[in-house]
Amino acid sequence: MSARIWLAALALLAATPAAPQGYAGLATDAEGYAAVTAPARLAFPRDHGPHPAFRIEWWYLTATLEDAEGREWGAQWTLFRQSLAPGPDPGGWESTQVWLAHAAVTGADTHRTAETYARGGIGQAGVTLGPFRAWIDDWEMAAAPAPGDALADITVTAQGADFGYSLHAVTEAPPVPQGEDGFSVKSDVGQASYYYSQPFYRVAGTLEIDGRRIPVTGRGWLDREWSSQPLAAGQEGWDWFSLALDSGARVMLYAMRNADGSAHVSGTWIDAESRPHPLAPGDISMRPVGYSQVAGREIPTAWHLEVPRFELAVDTEPLNAHSWMDTSFAYWEGPIRLSGSHAGRGYLEMTGYD
Repeated sequence: MSARIWLAALALLAATPAAPQGYAGLATDAEGYAAVTAPARLAFPRDHGPHPAFRIEWWYLTATLEDAEGREWGAQWTLFRQSLAPGPDPGGWESTQVWLAHAAVTGADTHRTAETYARGGIGQAGVTLGPFRAWIDDWEMAAAPAPGDALADITVTAQGADFGYSLHAVTEAPPVPQGEDGFSVKSDVGQASYYYSQPFYRVAGTLEIDGRRIPVTGRGWLDREWSSQPLAAGQEGWDWFSLALDSGARVMLYAMRNADGSAHVSGTWIDAESRPHPLAPGDISMRPVGYSQVAGREIPTAWHLEVPRFELAVDTEPLNAHSWMDTSFAYWEGPIRLSGSHAGRGYLEMTGYD
């Protein structure tokens, strides 16, 4: 990859949330890239792999965990692929694919983060199938060779300067399409992504904090999403929730915030048998009820969420209010607890808060 392309990649990935680019440049013009149109026609294992005709995609795992002493933890692993130019990728050192990864471990009194970049085309990073493997340098999400779904049995590893983890996640449930059979609308003017989740992982493994190894168990949630223009001009960021209810159900909710104060709201109720029930905007209420000063910003870290159609009315609180991802495009992300009509735990991600 030429120095010019590499510098352009860094500029794009670090873009500030200023209109018309939206958060991290995700509202920039997508001419020449593949368009997201309904229906998704998801197919596996194909869609576990990369989609180079689209501009951006990610493989994203969060886990809510507990150690032998009952202390709560959270872990995050995300690999992003970003295309810098539409059309066939020349490969090798001239590859137009850029890879970026984030990892984090969160406890009640600590939040550790790491970030790494790699260029495509020369083996530093990528995603392959048969068996599935997503990697960047020595960070990896790898599936055990087995019949059935390619992501039913995975191991995830990452290592930062002062933390690391190795987590094993297994499930018998199939992937869950979000939106209309995987077609997830993100704005009132039609921006969309292809999006599915695996919210039913059982997780076990080890965290490492300052050289101390901590065995943990818990639940995991994987998101897969790809698009060429997931935000509309004027959308500043989003508030996204993944909730694992003790009843066995799972809930995904998001609000894509507009500069005028309005929001595009959507979500999915996933019953304990892994059946998705798409939620209309009128089914969802998302209201911040508490704020924290985080990295010089006022962040809404406590929320009240309602889905009356399924008798959900819960308050969320963060495990650690200072779960700030001080990465190239900064955001808040961390584990949350639930109280109210349902007990459970989950993850909250909030972007575009200057």
